Amino acid sequence: MKTCVMVLALLWPAGLAAQDVVIAALGDSLTQGYGLPAEAGFVPQLQSWLTEHGADVRLINAGVSGDTTAGGLSRVAWTLTPDVDAVIVTLGGNDLLRGIDPAVSRANLDGILSAAAAADVEVLLVGMQAPGNYGPAYKQSFDAIYPELAADYDALYAESFFEGLGGATVDPGSVQPFMQPDGIHPNADGVARIVQGLGPHVLDLIERVEE
Repeated sequence: MKTCVMVLALLWPAGLAAQDVVIAALGDSLTQGYGLPAEAGFVPQLQSWLTEHGADVRLINAGVSGDTTAGGLSRVAWTLTPDVDAVIVTLGGNDLLRGIDPAVSRANLDGILSAAAAADVEVLLVGMQAPGNYGPAYKQSFDAIYPELAADYDALYAESFFEGLGGATVDPGSVQPFMQPDGIHPNADGVARIVQGLGPHVLDLIERVEE
């Protein structure tokens, strides 16, 4: 019996072998790797971290510098190709920089998650928090978008892209060594810490795909 099983394994078509989980990282310059050598960006570093942790995964860098939630919505359909199993959504920072109405950002993100659901693609939604200078009403509305949509769509949720640097409430001065001179984008060391913070969430995402 064992011999038969071994023969069947040898004859099994290569195309039917188990394949890597494919994850698209849909985001803006933080995802794209702005200001960094290609190998030091978020997606390549996350790919290496996941491989080191035993994950059979292939990441697709779908980050576009300067993109808003509207930009992400406009390209989600062709990002979620049939081979994509899951998507990491990291959008909203440029909406904040432009002071876009939180209701607009919510509608765009809702459209992205709806497209993922229609494509039967698992989602990790990475949250973002508004600064206080837009006023408490704006901040409350914006901050609520991510956990509420994650609950609505049963998506995995990470509170902040910067969890590995201390999250949204960290003292900006304490993370300065991990940021590029613009104070917005992480340097290579900062990305490494960000990956350590988000990596476990991505492992949970892979586990969902494989269930």
